Amino acid sequence: MTAPDDTAPVDTEPANPLPANPLPADTAPAWFREAVAAPVVTGAVTVEGCRIAYRRWGDEGDPAVVLVHGGGAHARWWDHVGPLLADGRTVVAFDMSGHGDSGRRDRYTVGHWAAELLEICGKTSHRERPVVVAHSMGGQAAVAAAIRDSDAMKAVVLVDTAIRELPPEEAAAMAGNAFGPLKHYATAEEALARFRTIPDQPTSLPYVVDHVARTSLRRTGDGWTWKFDPAFVTVADRPDPSTLAQIRCRFALLRAQYGLITPDMDDLFRLHLAAERILVDIPEAWHHVMFDQPLSLVTAVRTLLATWRHGGRP
Repeated sequence: MTAPDDTAPVDTEPANPLPANPLPADTAPAWFREAVAAPVVTGAVTVEGCRIAYRRWGDEGDPAVVLVHGGGAHARWWDHVGPLLADGRTVVAFDMSGHGDSGRRDRYTVGHWAAELLEICGKTSHRERPVVVAHSMGGQAAVAAAIRDSDAMKAVVLVDTAIRELPPEEAAAMAGNAFGPLKHYATAEEALARFRTIPDQPTSLPYVVDHVARTSLRRTGDGWTWKFDPAFVTVADRPDPSTLAQIRCRFALLRAQYGLITPDMDDLFRLHLAAERILVDIPEAWHHVMFDQPLSLVTAVRTLLATWRHGGRP
């Protein structure tokens, strides 16, 4: 599924009705309700023949932050995070090919996703180079993009991304535990009951899970199915840790306390990164930090943005 032409930004959501929210309106705190209701512009660009959808908060001319989701996820995993970063900034979250509302490819490579990220960076760098914040497998795309063109971004922030190991999504697919052929569900409720994160975690906030689950569904003639293309797990050309030394922009790693990054992986980053590097721990967080510690994640990213904007380091 590809689109030959770019589409202009619009102020409405794609024509894909979402199932009703089964939770009471007051279940989520006010900050979350305000964030997901914040004004957003949606649009798309075409990268190497594939339509890449994006969401944008804030004023387009402000310094930019680009958010990159993980494997099997999509841009709307950032709906409650992006608006909280948009004070004086434009924040863009996009769907990598094979995910969300973007098109599909015959095969997927980290190089494709890196090219998509670089295109988005180029579209948003009106005043200065953007800061890229990337989660999990999306962090591998960010690393590949920074190796290809460090001058396209001001900094890269990885959120619990492992470079040497397989992403949890691919490991689960190889074990036959997830991301098999897409199933179709007669009702949205049946599909929502099957939603889970890979890896699972015990402390996810229910209102975040509900919002992400509902925005992960696509309506079909047979009912409902998931938006991702299962073929994304066969991705090729992951970056080698030794290539990290080629990254010339600023660099930070946000490590979830109960996530994927172990002390030996910290040593790996320190060994291979020649650029300025920062390691920040997110207490009580599991791998999907935006699911259980979103405000801590926002605080960490805001701190990095403020520090880098004034030329210093924490």
